Amino acid sequence: MAMWQVGTFSKRLKRSGAMDNRGFQQGSFNNFRSSSSDEDLMDIPGTAMDFSMRDDVPPLDGEMEEDKSYNGGGLGSSNRMMDFLEEPIPGVGTYDDFNTIDWVREKSRDRDRHREITNKSKESTWALIHSVSDAFSGWLLMLLIGLLSGSLAGLIDISAHWMTDLKEGICTGGLWFNHEHCCWNSKNVTFEEKDKCPEWNSWSQLLISTDEGAFAYIVNYFMYVLWALLFAFLAVSLVKVFAPYACGSGIPEIKTILSGFIIRGYLGKWTLIIKTITLVLAVSSGLSLGKEGPLVHVACCCGNILCHCFNKYRKNEAKRREVLSAAAAAGVSVAFGAPIGGVLFSLEEVSYYFPLKTLWRSFFAALVAAFTLRSINPFGNSRLVLFYVEFHTPWHLFELVPFILLGIFGGLWGALFIRTNIAWCRKRKTTQLGKYPVIEVLVVTAITAILAFPNEYTRMSTSELISELFNDCGLLDSSQLCDYENRFNTSKGDELPDRPAGVGVYRAMWQLALTLIMKIVITIFTFGMKVPSGLFIPSMAVGAIAGRLLGVGMEQLAYYHHDWAIFNSWCSQGADCITPGLYAMVGAAACLGGVTRMTVSLVVIMFELTGGLEYIVPLMAAAMTSKWVADALGREGIYDAHIRLNGYPFLEAKEEFAHKTLAMDVMKPRRNDPLLTVLTQDSMTVEDVETIITETTYSGFPVVVSRESQRLVGFVLRRDLIISIENARKKQDGVVSTSIIYFTEHSPPMPPYTPPTLKLRNILDLSPFTVTDLTPMEIVVDIFRKLGLRQCLVTHNGRLLGIITKKDVLKHIAQMANQDPDSILFN
Repeated sequence: MAMWQVGTFSKRLKRSGAMDNRGFQQGSFNNFRSSSSDEDLMDIPGTAMDFSMRDDVPPLDGEMEEDKSYNGGGLGSSNRMMDFLEEPIPGVGTYDDFNTIDWVREKSRDRDRHREITNKSKESTWALIHSVSDAFSGWLLMLLIGLLSGSLAGLIDISAHWMTDLKEGICTGGLWFNHEHCCWNSKNVTFEEKDKCPEWNSWSQLLISTDEGAFAYIVNYFMYVLWALLFAFLAVSLVKVFAPYACGSGIPEIKTILSGFIIRGYLGKWTLIIKTITLVLAVSSGLSLGKEGPLVHVACCCGNILCHCFNKYRKNEAKRREVLSAAAAAGVSVAFGAPIGGVLFSLEEVSYYFPLKTLWRSFFAALVAAFTLRSINPFGNSRLVLFYVEFHTPWHLFELVPFILLGIFGGLWGALFIRTNIAWCRKRKTTQLGKYPVIEVLVVTAITAILAFPNEYTRMSTSELISELFNDCGLLDSSQLCDYENRFNTSKGDELPDRPAGVGVYRAMWQLALTLIMKIVITIFTFGMKVPSGLFIPSMAVGAIAGRLLGVGMEQLAYYHHDWAIFNSWCSQGADCITPGLYAMVGAAACLGGVTRMTVSLVVIMFELTGGLEYIVPLMAAAMTSKWVADALGREGIYDAHIRLNGYPFLEAKEEFAHKTLAMDVMKPRRNDPLLTVLTQDSMTVEDVETIITETTYSGFPVVVSRESQRLVGFVLRRDLIISIENARKKQDGVVSTSIIYFTEHSPPMPPYTPPTLKLRNILDLSPFTVTDLTPMEIVVDIFRKLGLRQCLVTHNGRLLGIITKKDVLKHIAQMANQDPDSILFN
């Protein structure tokens, strides 16, 4: 998170632009807008670069209505002289796709807008009402985001639960009921067999009228695999055809967008619609993935689309990113039923700029989203998640040892998963495998379904599995995990004493061990495929299985050896000493922390899941241990690793730059390179500038007094130059190729019969950020991180020497880390 100190610098640090561009194309102005970038164009994993549905950013007011080529010729004329110093030019100050926004300029614009509204509010009642509505619009937007996010999350939960059960059968009493709700409405169900009722029919009962025998088993097996393949095929096909950006988790891209990068269409309405539909299909297919990560993407899509209703956020990219930070909090809030954890997740994990105002609004959005989901009640148990639990037995100091062991396991699993998953994703990107996303998804789905059906713990949905593992066994529980031998007469309250494990428990242990191996292996190949795929739930499942296995082992050890020194001080015979469900919860937190490297937000999310303050210390111990172990084996979390794999221009604020290099070592041009391309303030014609634009690939140019002095005047963006010249040719009489362009405040008197001059001082940034050639790079990197710069200019005694772009900084950091500098470009 970058903390901004721009108060006194708002005029000085105003309009920085990016330099390295994909090039000016001699085509339509619209073509220019889609192809120009300050960084190389990138390949979002699993997507084709189809930008026909870029609807997440509204069109510029007053954009050209016709497609007219930019060839240096006139585009018409008008009968008046246009004053470019006073009249704003449509399109100037906006950004192309795959560009980094100028945070300082956007914040300065917002302050100017707010100052203007405040001043006008004193003039009339209508202006005062407008001022009040402007101040209230942020809270109204948060309310709408919370309502929409909560409603979509409820729809996804209900649909995914129903379609998951559809693989095993249907409810003849009502096709819209899932298995659980079907039997809830039945009058012919017993407590011991609450999942068996005459209204629920398996596919073998429907097709061959029996549920017994080998043939019935084969029929159910076949229908389970067939439905899984159908759901997976629909998911990957919809993503591939309609919204390539709907694949994956979305969190790496959202982190990049929140850092100031623009990806048109990634948060658009088509992405929202397709991601919502395909997320249900992907989860229902039984793949080892979750919906929690993609719900963050869904919530951010809601936030971005709703921003279009408010000019305050529609026209300012920095303000929009504040809204997206709050939307990310709402997404986690509905994913886990953890509003406070959602706010902390946005703060700790995804947000780049998180002022105090955004903290309050994030809290409000998360609150509204959680309230909306609670009102929908998707699981019918008055809870926001399927695996909410409550434990009653306190933990003991000695148990910190197995909790720390679970933390070590979580760290090892996290490091192993990140390395293997990144290696597989890199292989997918660099080989023929990436060209066949549908086949890959179908093959992985088929393997998953075939292996999952024989084992009841892999056959059930991952959320149900976690709920089963978190469960604290009661006297009437009929689960295999609660098949203990009852050697007691009475129980005290809700607590049951530790009991010897029965046959069902031992059978469940073997099945869980096989489930653990399968989840570890299959998740590596699943995450990153071309379907919506979250990592929270699979990681928690791996940890919950390991924790439950360890918890049952500790429980049996305490039962048979309660007289050992480690037990006799706090565990007497017949007491309820060990809670295996607590170990599952701690293991889930440890594995999720090892993969994502979350700490504070993770502990709070798990605390909100359990509703128990007394378990914060075990969760903290496991989360910190897993982070330390995972960091020792690799510094990056899974989202940062995917950001680096895909070459997104993201400057990680958590890492320090410790190398002793200087700005002159990084700037361009280097020694023996061609001289820096510059514009002069009062001696270049329109033709000269058009030639430079056509022959170079830069998206901005320094303006100097003269080529001899190289004294810096300011910086002008390529996009602004092109738009201004286009507008001048259309609206200003007499502007021709020989017209002189002036960036000065006043142009000198011109001889008669000379072409009119073109004044472009209003698009010139008169205070670009500059550093000297001897500035340490650690300071330059800090400036780029905390001010969100696109580039800064390098000077020596006031003379322009070169330029450092964000891409140059990223390449230099990669080079210092002994990595391929070109790996940070958009692959």
